[in-house]
Amino acid sequence: MEQQTELDKALTTLQNFIYSLAAQAGREDTCGEKLWQGIRQSEGLLRELAYYHDYGAFLCQYKVAGYTLADVLVWQVDHFKLYMDRPDEMNRYRQPRLVLSAFDTMVRMEQNPEQFIDKMRYETGQDIIE
Repeated sequence: MEQQTELDKALTTLQNFIYSLAAQAGREDTCGEKLWQGIRQSEGLLRELAYYHDYGAFLCQYKVAGYTLADVLVWQVDHFKLYMDRPDEMNRYRQPRLVLSAFDTMVRMEQNPEQFIDKMRYETGQDIIE
């Protein structure tokens, strides 16, 4: 029984952490709730979130289609670098938004990885056509 109480306490802490990140990112409460529900369904993402909560860095043990949270974050920054002349609109300068977006992308990748694989391979933010 005590172990269940500790688990519930840990889950509540992580849930509140997601809500806090959503608020810091200027997102609505429903955004935090929806993301939390997705993360909660994934043992791998829960472990990643717990590590991020405790250490402020990605654990990068959990992968979806070969990609880690750090891979998603790098892709996001690279993808949005064309907006460097408009920093207010760019995730790069908003760590909570980037973190939320990385977790959200991983939740969605768990459901349908194919829609992200090509984007991550080919949408690099580069304006050079090969």
